[in-house]
Amino acid sequence: MKTLFAFLLSLCCCCAQAGQFNVLVFSKTGGWHHDSIPAGVAAIQELGKLHDFSVFWTEDPKRVFKDEELSKYQAVVFLLTSGDILDQPQKAAFEKYIKAGGGYVGVHSAADTEYGWPWYTRLVGHMFQYHPANQSAVLKVEDRNFPGMDRYAPRSLVTEEWYAFKPATSDQLHYLLSVDESTYKPVKGMGTFHPISWYQQYDGGRSFYTALGHLPASYGDPVFRHHLYGGIYWAATGNTFKAE
Repeated sequence: MKTLFAFLLSLCCCCAQAGQFNVLVFSKTGGWHHDSIPAGVAAIQELGKLHDFSVFWTEDPKRVFKDEELSKYQAVVFLLTSGDILDQPQKAAFEKYIKAGGGYVGVHSAADTEYGWPWYTRLVGHMFQYHPANQSAVLKVEDRNFPGMDRYAPRSLVTEEWYAFKPATSDQLHYLLSVDESTYKPVKGMGTFHPISWYQQYDGGRSFYTALGHLPASYGDPVFRHHLYGGIYWAATGNTFKAE
């Protein structure tokens, strides 16, 4: 009875069985651990129910970062990961997965992960450098022609831990969102263009990143959740469209 209960509980907590595609959510931390991880996991599980895709969540890389397991998923979400979290065989399996056409979604501190892995830094596109205290600022739409961007106003007031980034590690990035530095107090700032979200085709696969998602309450914002789903959808399927 106890074994059956544990099995049923694991299905409820970790995996929402559905049909559109399969997503792995990975939230292991080797550095800063965000309090918003449970809210992020719950939001993606709810998006899975709403949009009919399966979600499996784990913080155990030994369980999933191997060829036969990764092949089950069309996208892997690095949800608020940080620090060094994969060993060399696990890194090799993930590189093979992307090269075979897999999708990557990085959320917030996914850009504060595996600095010493050059392939991963290019996959992300920009790596985290510093941030100020949480502040409200104006978020700007750079490109609406991408899934999940249609609900953003051209300029909207958003409260976030505004990451500033190191220079781009890829010249293939397509930028979706930026923050207007004149509307808050950055530590140093990135200048006239401060990106927040982008995507790219990378090494045979697809990569989407958003720096939003620091605060637990962000995952209750329907506009942000739609943006997050758009990135997951594109990473998993490669489908895009032109906004009306």
